[in-house]
Amino acid sequence: MSNSKRQACDHILIARFSAMGDVIMSLFAVSALRKTYPDLKITVATKKKFARFYQEIPDIEILTLDAEGSLKSLLEIAGKAVHSGVNLVADIHNSLRGKILRLYLGLHGARTASFRKCRRERAAIKGKGRTAVPLRHNVLRFCDVFAALGYPVPEPSQTRMHRPVPEVFGVKSGRWIGYAPFASRQMKIYPDRQSRELVRLMAGEFDRVFIFSGPGREQEFAREMERLYGNVTGVFGRTDIWGELALMSELDAIVTMDSSSMHMASLAGTPLVSVWGATHPAAGFMGYGYDIEKNCIQMDLDCRPCSIFGEGKCRYGDYRCLTGITPDAIMRKVRQVCSSE
Repeated sequence: MSNSKRQACDHILIARFSAMGDVIMSLFAVSALRKTYPDLKITVATKKKFARFYQEIPDIEILTLDAEGSLKSLLEIAGKAVHSGVNLVADIHNSLRGKILRLYLGLHGARTASFRKCRRERAAIKGKGRTAVPLRHNVLRFCDVFAALGYPVPEPSQTRMHRPVPEVFGVKSGRWIGYAPFASRQMKIYPDRQSRELVRLMAGEFDRVFIFSGPGREQEFAREMERLYGNVTGVFGRTDIWGELALMSELDAIVTMDSSSMHMASLAGTPLVSVWGATHPAAGFMGYGYDIEKNCIQMDLDCRPCSIFGEGKCRYGDYRCLTGITPDAIMRKVRQVCSSE
């Protein structure tokens, strides 16, 4: 059977339900699949709140899980997939939900392949400091799942996007920088005192500073920085996630932690400085399209990484992997990144 006829006959279901950073990383792989095989029918199963990310890719059908992530909703997705003729399942999550989908569709004759989490390899980099050898990036591991089903794709590339900045932030003039000091785990958040100093340095060197945050305490920090510095603007509450992405696309640089903001910057192709504490970019979760040496700043300590996902607490109680990274050091890295663009 010719390649085009095989594509026309096949229908692949790609399953990825969370988390946002991983969903964003998966877009590079799914886009490469769509571009490489234009006649292949592609359906993505994901949570409703992530559906719009995949809608950015042309000719993709999307099946969404309900807000509760219920088994009933999952089985409805499986039933719709069978009814629509899905004969290939690419589970790029390998969670319990993905396993249920693989089992259900496998019993209906579909071929399945799943994402390798490589827990043993990731655990082996703990305590290696900056000498840790980078593992295969998650985006490429997603591509490996497609290849296992007979659809290899070229290594995806990162491109700089440009989208209109939301009106609430005004027309760009001068140099703009973004700052996202927060993350889902304490072990990945830049210390408050140093974060305040970094904002002061940014405000003195850039025309506008945009702080990306979440609600509550994070938003309070951003509002406090606004009151202190006239050229600082908190982003949360003024636009939605798509407005944030558009704003990122026009920044001259952004400083993030190991967080979903880093992956948003990757999607926008924004010049990046990412700050790493307990976790490590070598584990395969670095923002796609960036270079560890050029775009990361991290301490070379025997105790790190002590965590792969940021779980746990500092064994010393002082978070030295983060407190040892000075605001001045981050600014030097920012200047290097900006000058190379």
